[in-house]
Parts: sequence; C-alpha cells; structure tokens
Amino acid sequence: MPTSDSTLEQLLEKIRSCDICAAHLPLGPRPVLVADRAAPILIAGQAPGTKVHESGIPWDDPSGDRLRDWLGVTKDVFYNPKNFAIIPQGFCYPGKIDKGGDAPPRPECAATWHPALIPMLDNVELTVAAGQYALAYHLKGLKKKTLTETVRCYQDYGPKILPLPHPSWRVVGWMKKNAWYEAEVVPYLQMRVRDLLVR
Repeated sequence: MPTSDSTLEQLLEKIRSCDICAAHLPLGPRPVLVADRAAPILIAGQAPGTKVHESGIPWDDPSGDRLRDWLGVTKDVFYNPKNFAIIPQGFCYPGKIDKGGDAPPRPECAATWHPALIPMLDNVELTVAAGQYALAYHLKGLKKKTLTETVRCYQDYGPKILPLPHPSWRVVGWMKKNAWYEAEVVPYLQMRVRDLLVR
C-alpha cells in the first residue's frame, strides 16, 4: 500500500508490481502508466486494451492515434514523460464484457493508488479526462447527465480539467452527430497543449 512518504519512483515500483486484482484479470496483471513530476499535462484514460497489454506502452493503439490527433502532438512528444503523465483509471487490461467491449476498469487501481500518486504530480496544470470512467473520477459530482453534455460544457471545468469522449472507434459516429466537438473542443485542447508544452 502507498505511504505518504513514498517517493514517486518508489510508488511507481510498487504499482508496477501490483497484483491486487490478479484473480479478475484474464491476461494477468501488467500495470501500464507513465508519471514524471515535470509533466504539465495528465492524460486520464480508462484502462489498457489488449494491444497495450502486449506492448506495455500506453495508448499504443488506434485510440492512441486518435487521441494524439486531438492533442496535436507526435508520438515523440506524447511519450516524453516530461510532457505527459499517463494515468488510467485501471492500470491493467480488465477483459471483455458480454457485448464484446472492454470491461470497466478494475476499481481497485484508483482506490488504492490514485490518492497517493496524483498529488505527487504537482506540476500538472491540465488533466485531460477521456471517457466516462475518467470523467466520473476526475469531475467527481460535477459531470452532467450525459457524456455529450459534459463534453459540450467543457468550459465549465477549465482551465484545470478538460473532459473528452474516449477516442475509440465508437467515437466516430458520435463526432458526426456532434460537429461542435471538432470545431470547438479540439482546437481549444490543442491550444492548451501548445501553451503548456512551450514553456
């Protein structure tokens, strides 16, 4: 369990060897995250998919490509830990649900590790919360009734938090129905990222 006097490096070592929910993980534990005290931007996602589980590299899949497009950054910039901390709600692949999609992130991760880990990232000026589970955690009781409404009201949460839909293939149809997202939210996100990374 994390302690208040843990250094970030010690805490990351504990997280990467965590197996508290191993019995529930179809592919076994393989925590995937990136954290550095220098990072001004925190990417708060949901949980790794199978490709990320295999590679051990966060957002190493088509969802990551779409996210980087939204952010307006290259892979080199994205994977520089001095730029982005990457802390999902669940650190390990959670398996599938009956309908074929990924299961929700295991709740043990956020409950066990986030309260110690996230405060250590004291240079973070923007948390990009992508997907319903990240929104629920980082916005606490402030999210709107639907994901669409929450993202549409993105300015209500600024400048510290920016709510986004999850960038999976399912978002393509959603974006067609909500043209304001690419017209308003994505340019705002890219502006914030540029401002934070050029300092």
